[in-house]
Amino acid sequence: QVQLVESGGGLVQAGGSLRLSCAASGSIFSFNAMAWYRQAPGKQREWVARIISGGSTYYADSVKGRFTITRDNAKNTVYLQMNSLKPEDTSVYYCKAETTRGVYWGQGTQVTVSS
Repeated sequence: QVQLVESGGGLVQAGGSLRLSCAASGSIFSFNAMAWYRQAPGKQREWVARIISGGSTYYADSVKGRFTITRDNAKNTVYLQMNSLKPEDTSVYYCKAETTRGVYWGQGTQVTVSS
């Protein structure tokens, strides 16, 4: 069983920045991939960014150039640096771990961007 705990959400003005953290109970070095998703009220959960075991990163078009996903294997933590935030980025952000034992989700952290 892998436990994921997100943190770093909050209220920020448009154009501002936030850094989300996702701390894992297991060694993320062994995970196939980790990703961030988000879900706004009344909408489906959508993929935001992904980092695979080899270190390659992938982004949704809506955040490309503004968000950066990184990981610290020593801390078993994945980060999402969010810059130039827009009101439409307002969502609950979830961390996801893809492992050989299955897929795991965190509880989410709220990000609210005011205009």
